Amino acid sequence: MKAADFRRIALSMEGAEEGSHMGAADFRVGGKIFATLAMEKLGYGNLMLSPEQQVAFCAEQPEMFLPVAGGWGRMGVTHLRLSAATEDVMEGALRTAWKRRVEKSAKPSAKKAAGKKVARKKV
Repeated sequence: MKAADFRRIALSMEGAEEGSHMGAADFRVGGKIFATLAMEKLGYGNLMLSPEQQVAFCAEQPEMFLPVAGGWGRMGVTHLRLSAATEDVMEGALRTAWKRRVEKSAKPSAKKAAGKKVARKKV
């Protein structure tokens, strides 16, 4: 598979849009990044997975998936080796990252919830 396939599949997700982050193509839903082609020149697409999802993908198919180095990788950002990926695997991985972002965006964040005042009844 190639970067063009990664882009095509990412953009096929409902509500997905292409943007740019630090000069590299990224793919967003609800304004939040779920995948990038930041490492395209090295043959990778990047997926914003949870750490648990990353462990599962890397364990099942280590020839296709590996954690991004450093702190981003510890937070679940995962490389997908474009040349090793099949269409089905790429679609499934992108859908997982997309779904995680959609679900995460639907939940109120702890920061937002902490900032809301609770109405109290006067007695």
